[in-house]
Amino acid sequence: MRKAIMTTMISVSLLAVTACNDNSASSSNTNNVADSAQPVFKNVSVHDPSIIMTDNKYYVFGSHLASAKSNDLMSWTQLSSGVVEGNVLIPNVKEEFAEALKWAQTDTLWAPDVIQLADGKYYMYYNACKGDSPLSALGIAVSDNIEGPYKNKGIILKSGMMGKGDDGEIYDATQKPNVVDPDVFFDKEGKLWMVYGSYSGGIFIMELDANTGFPLPDQGYGKKLLGANHARIEAPYMLYSPETDYYYLFLSYGGLAADGGYNIRVARSKAPDGPFEDSEGQDMINAQGSPSVLFDDSAYAPYGVKLMGNFEFLNTDDELPVSGEGYVSPGHNSAFYDEENGKYYLIFHTRFPNRGEKHEVRVHQMFMNSEGWPVVAPHRYGGESIEKYTKEQISGEYKYVNHNKDITADIVQSELIEFTKSGKIKGAVKGKWKLIDDHTAELTIDGSTYNGVFLKEWNEATASNVMTFTAVSKEGISIWGSHVSTME
Repeated sequence: MRKAIMTTMISVSLLAVTACNDNSASSSNTNNVADSAQPVFKNVSVHDPSIIMTDNKYYVFGSHLASAKSNDLMSWTQLSSGVVEGNVLIPNVKEEFAEALKWAQTDTLWAPDVIQLADGKYYMYYNACKGDSPLSALGIAVSDNIEGPYKNKGIILKSGMMGKGDDGEIYDATQKPNVVDPDVFFDKEGKLWMVYGSYSGGIFIMELDANTGFPLPDQGYGKKLLGANHARIEAPYMLYSPETDYYYLFLSYGGLAADGGYNIRVARSKAPDGPFEDSEGQDMINAQGSPSVLFDDSAYAPYGVKLMGNFEFLNTDDELPVSGEGYVSPGHNSAFYDEENGKYYLIFHTRFPNRGEKHEVRVHQMFMNSEGWPVVAPHRYGGESIEKYTKEQISGEYKYVNHNKDITADIVQSELIEFTKSGKIKGAVKGKWKLIDDHTAELTIDGSTYNGVFLKEWNEATASNVMTFTAVSKEGISIWGSHVSTME
């Protein structure tokens, strides 16, 4: 009964209309270079992929009833797509979810979450939203089989109404939640929770009955964790780390379209219902929009550790003469901790430079740094495991990316830096680097200290295994580096 999740984009703006209607798809086999050591990738399109592991397989469920499965987190098989009759997850979806679709005045569904409860059944937390307002419904459907079909058990929350909301108070979209983007999870004590929300009044959490999956009584909309005044914050996802004993709340800031500046952030708490703080010790309850400005990104951009935004690793003249590797508007992630091998994974959808709105699922390995914050490997997961490295392996020329802390559609393009054998950093930025123990990285760049790891992994753009680094500063800024790989 292990699960991990993710969700989609909700909003009270017209921007959300394009978001919820995004049904683009793309798939390809990226394994074109003959190399027995290279991983085999097969790509799928599942927007807002929420992950669950069962029967030694990984499944992702996303918006528009899209789903896919994989044995290794690298090669994926598409199972379903589209809110249409005959979808294997819910074959008679228009009838089964008629109440939710009617309430939300829509013909599609947004980011769901699936979890297995003690009865062995799979519980899908589905949601529908109008898109240009928080008129939404969130419900539960159940199946004996992870691949469906799921049968509706009813709506548990509604939002966007005129008059009183589900908490008995007058519904105010600037303070009350848009009931979408659910993530359902067990805490370390075995209690069942649901964190949810997007834009509108913020991100909320409530406790569920671990036997039935339904909310415990008298909670209303639950407890607010952050957000208000239509802050562009959504897609909450919770991951508990037994290594650090923290609950990590992943979030997506910005808009999910290619020009929306979507980016992945994280905050942490010792309790599943908060309070959550970022690496600067800021209480996330203060990550809110401005009452007088719609979508005031500058008000909440300083909050949360930014793990990833728009970037591109540019190939040098000495590398393969192909386009580089990068993402545009990566977000709406889920996360997963594999107890057997001790690995953490980040699962998300992303768009790509010069490819418009087409999106695919990506999986990257994560690590907890010396300060107890997750850092994300620069390249997609290719089956690698972190090992013991030497200074000689680490020194050399890198393509360097600083993800900064802003919410922007600009793409950060890599710059060249050099790690000298004497521990200096030269080139586009200057500083010092240090290898601690087997693979721990401590980097000082332009007066800021970044803590993370060194990791050797597969670079698709150069068709080679390269040394990388990933680290985050106390200010919540992530930096990546990928070794320049010369052709032999």
